[in-house]
Amino acid sequence: MVYCNWGKFHAAIGIYKLAIVQQLSTMVVLNIKRGNESQFLLETTVQAPVEEVLNRTVMIHNGRLKVYRICTEMELLAEHGPSLPPEMQGLTEDQIKDLQLEDNWAKICIASGGVKENKDVCGRRNGCQPLEKMQEVLLKTVAEAKAIVSKEQVKSSVCLTEQHICDALDILRGAIMIVYPMNLPPHDPIRKELENREVLSGTQDEKLVIMKIQKRGQGPPGREPMLTEEQQKALMAAEFKRREELKRLDNDDDDSYLNSAWADNHQLHRRFQGLDNISWKPH
Repeated sequence: MVYCNWGKFHAAIGIYKLAIVQQLSTMVVLNIKRGNESQFLLETTVQAPVEEVLNRTVMIHNGRLKVYRICTEMELLAEHGPSLPPEMQGLTEDQIKDLQLEDNWAKICIASGGVKENKDVCGRRNGCQPLEKMQEVLLKTVAEAKAIVSKEQVKSSVCLTEQHICDALDILRGAIMIVYPMNLPPHDPIRKELENREVLSGTQDEKLVIMKIQKRGQGPPGREPMLTEEQQKALMAAEFKRREELKRLDNDDDDSYLNSAWADNHQLHRRFQGLDNISWKPH
């Protein structure tokens, strides 16, 4: 686990190459890539231990993922309002009535300036959409936060730091407090993220990041295998079994099914005459 001043994060799976693109005195700029696509630049020193550089890289990478997750949820917030309680999500109105469920947080967590109805067809949010002015606050802030951690910063030779991540999170948090002075419900994914209570199990962001350092001019590192050793063994066993079955079917005669009882046209006639199950032996 990697800890920093803005919380605990998990990394997405991928292979990243750290390429030294510039060296000024003892300072170096690393180009963090996924495949051949640059993600962000990281400034460090030639004296910095490799472990320290990797930890910083992972923290900034995880921070970017966190910012993008919050931005995605804030766009949905601007459309359909706060999240429904977990026990109500995905249910129809009739099911909610039958189970006598009620969203008590909808009466507390109301957007500044009022709301209008805009139902969420996915059944995740309560449909209390903020009015246009507050929507603009949310969406404008989302665009600003995305720009801070964008891959486009590489083209501008801007090196990302932990402070960039904190700044992006701070403006997102500020926008939420402007639009929702009473804060969002405790179960809302945005509030969970801002309070570092997010649960990423079962998501892509839960998986580990694999980092390889290559010397300049060596090209991209080799890819990690898609399957584990156990998965490869299971796949090979299944493939062998399938080939053996196909081989057995090829060796069978095309008319072998005629030996089956269900293919005998005289079976019913013999049954009526009591001639079934009679065996003949030579004397």
